[in-house]
Amino acid sequence: MTLTLRQGDRHADRVLDVVRRGFHEEGNDLVTRSWSRCLNQYQLDPGRPREPVIIAASALQSRRNQHADVIECARYEMTTLYQQLADAESAVVLTDTDGVIVHMVSSPEFAAEAEPMGLRAGGMWGEAEAGTNGMGTCLAAAHPISVRREEHFFSQFTQLTCSAVPVFDPSGEIIAVLDVTSRSSLMQQHVLVLLGMTARMIENRLIDKRFSNAHPLHFHSRPEFVYTLHEGKLAVGDDGRILAANRSALFQLGLQSMDEIRTQRIDDLFQTSLEDIVQRSLSSSFHPVVAYRANAALRFFAVARRPASDAATPSRATRAIGAGAAPIVAEAGADAFRAPLRPMPMRAPGVRTFKDARLVAHLDTARRVVARRTPVLLCGETGSGKEVFARAIHESSPHAEGAFVAVNCASLPETLIESELFGYKAGAFTGAQRSGRRGKILQADGGTLFLDEIADMPLELQARLLRVLDERQVTPLGTEETHPVDFQLVSASHQHLPSLVRDGRFREDLYYRLAGIELDLPPLRDRSDKRELIHDVLKDEGGSDSRLGDDAERVLMAYAWPGNLRQLRHVLRSAAALADGKTITREHLPSLAARTAPSPVSAHAALAAASEAAEASDAVPADAAPAVKLNPIQANERQVLLQMLEQHRWNVSNVAKALDVSRNTLYRKLHKLHIEISPPD
Repeated sequence: MTLTLRQGDRHADRVLDVVRRGFHEEGNDLVTRSWSRCLNQYQLDPGRPREPVIIAASALQSRRNQHADVIECARYEMTTLYQQLADAESAVVLTDTDGVIVHMVSSPEFAAEAEPMGLRAGGMWGEAEAGTNGMGTCLAAAHPISVRREEHFFSQFTQLTCSAVPVFDPSGEIIAVLDVTSRSSLMQQHVLVLLGMTARMIENRLIDKRFSNAHPLHFHSRPEFVYTLHEGKLAVGDDGRILAANRSALFQLGLQSMDEIRTQRIDDLFQTSLEDIVQRSLSSSFHPVVAYRANAALRFFAVARRPASDAATPSRATRAIGAGAAPIVAEAGADAFRAPLRPMPMRAPGVRTFKDARLVAHLDTARRVVARRTPVLLCGETGSGKEVFARAIHESSPHAEGAFVAVNCASLPETLIESELFGYKAGAFTGAQRSGRRGKILQADGGTLFLDEIADMPLELQARLLRVLDERQVTPLGTEETHPVDFQLVSASHQHLPSLVRDGRFREDLYYRLAGIELDLPPLRDRSDKRELIHDVLKDEGGSDSRLGDDAERVLMAYAWPGNLRQLRHVLRSAAALADGKTITREHLPSLAARTAPSPVSAHAALAAASEAAEASDAVPADAAPAVKLNPIQANERQVLLQMLEQHRWNVSNVAKALDVSRNTLYRKLHKLHIEISPPD
């Protein structure tokens, strides 16, 4: 106790000395300014520890009711952030604008240790009550901040490190503070980055929730960043007036505040009307379409949708991936994929109808087998349209009136995939939603469950999935209660599952359970409607006036397209930009014209197995947007790898050397992050 008191005395003397000398000591300027406020404005004494201020339960409930929508938008993201940090001695905290903790996610052990210090729901952490600390100082400075140990004003908090960022509401005002408090003594830059990304996700959710009657519009100057944290997001009224915008939207449009953007209409910002961009988005199956900045030569890629409140039935409004995922494409699927009981042309993302005989035959086969509840396994190269085909199967099945629920097994972290699939009951873990959470399997009850990249599901979860498929019952985490489920199962993989079974990387019994019938989707190079697809995609990317010269068409038709439809879209998007309204020629296809088309066999091998032979590989459009959103850490890793690949001219070996990893390790990472590399010429 004597040692603690002496340490406290030394800390108090240091705080007083720094403030008296006018902040001359090297350190965090935000912290020393806070120390000054605590001494001079709040009349606090660093040498006299204060009892934590905890508001009454009724007052806490009143605050929670007042901020119910913010808490609802933050719950899942906070739990995800806590799991990503993987630090049992930490807490993810949300406070209101008075610094009162309204929600917290932590381990029970750390929560019990921190509670005497006031780190609990109802605790007041404003500067006037708790001195310099992450939450209170973030509010006072309206700026992200890390307060490490001895930077706290009171010595009783010097065993903690707090990092906090403000959360803004759709009007641009601070609505809350998001904080991570731990015992770490390390620099907190990475934590601040994760906090900033989580805050942006909460802000985007808040726009959706508060403006559910508005048209959501997503945009970015680079198409691969639409549906990511970097996108600009607008809520647009029926009259075309801008109702809300996120911070990225303001930055990209060169505007300073929400007051400035709320005075404008969509045609003041872009060379388009609301109805035009909604219709073009619908026609492209909600892939980004071109939109030019009004009164400027700036090009954006945008997607606009009808208001969420306009959904005709709950199944149409169901989200395919879940919280934090890209907006579901099922709105298009309801119209574009409703197949009568006969073969019919399908629609692929961003292309018009096509009449490839194999795909029409496959759809007819799938329609027949799903009528008898037979599971379907789709095989095909990356970018060949497996999810689109799965949606077509759903709309042709007896479960068409139910939800289409898609789960990408490669994009979900292993720490989250179990709770995402099976759900959890209330109180299953600290920070869990009060009402629990329905998993994807329960969400698919009465509809279709689409398991994409099934080969990437961890082995231990394969056993649980097999049990669900056999028993048609699911048991959420934290409970022994079982719930009967009835759904059509469709799975997909670009990997050869029998080979994985032989290698012990995939359960044989699960493989036979998934492959009631196995359909191999043809790659783009083998499609009989390839010419029609090329012209349709060009219209989507460059507009109806875009023209393709004979020499350019020959190059496009001769190329092997290892990246399939995703690569085709990327190449034609770039060509349309280079042509700038003129006829597209061979010179506008620099990534294709100078290379010999790789053989189909080597292309498939490179994409499916990341062959060692790809030492001098050329780039497929790795910056094309992945089919589903990645979690924040993966999205950041993907962006860094894309930048490194660009710097090293897409030489995988040089990137591997720069990262000090083997090429095989890098290939596995590229595959997991949906970055595609074509085979060598």
